[in-house]
Amino acid sequence: MPLLSASRMGSKQNKALRLFKQLEFLVVGQALRLPNIVAASLCEARRVPDGHGYSGRDHALEGKSRNLLRELGAAKLAREVRVEWNPRLRTAAGRADFREKLISLNPRLSDHGVRAGLAVDEIDRTLRHELAHLLAQFRVGRRRIAPHGSEWRDACRDLEIGDEVRCHNLPFATRAQTVRFVYRCPNCRQKFPRVRRALRAVACLACCRKHNGGDFDARFRLKLICHVESRSRGKTSLTVFDQK
Repeated sequence: MPLLSASRMGSKQNKALRLFKQLEFLVVGQALRLPNIVAASLCEARRVPDGHGYSGRDHALEGKSRNLLRELGAAKLAREVRVEWNPRLRTAAGRADFREKLISLNPRLSDHGVRAGLAVDEIDRTLRHELAHLLAQFRVGRRRIAPHGSEWRDACRDLEIGDEVRCHNLPFATRAQTVRFVYRCPNCRQKFPRVRRALRAVACLACCRKHNGGDFDARFRLKLICHVESRSRGKTSLTVFDQK
């Protein structure tokens, strides 16, 4: 899938550009599969109405995370870390956001808690995987690092999952999503299909890298060229914008 570069609008644009230089770096780590936690921790969260796992903050897992971080000398991070069950996660087992000090877990992990005779291992391993993302970034400060680079692997070893891999292999059900918006770069003419409308200025990352050092450049701001809208009785309408 093509990569994008984004900007924030307003008076703090320059500062925002340094912080959010590219969309691909907005989140420190993104999910995985992944032995060893008590099933009672799920009781801290609430059931999702459709029955697929849990939703909301999990204080038991937060306590476990804080203990692990303190043992590794990351007391400041331990005080700030939060853990939640997020039903919006579909194919990802978990997600780590260093800015928010937040770990989000896929409620569907609760469907894969017992495997090969181990108790709820996927929840614990995924938690440690995402903790490794936060710990790795905490240790290097403001320096940008690869999501699954050497710093993350070192953190995994410290969290006793030294054999961890970047992607899980859990059989999460996927849902096909319809592309409703198509954007195009005015320079290279590359098309960018999207499920949702872009809510802020977004530019072609390839062109920004080639012509502006990777910083946002309004010359390469993506333009909406097509919008498919669903209507009643299964009918759809297609709006085609300027093709020039």
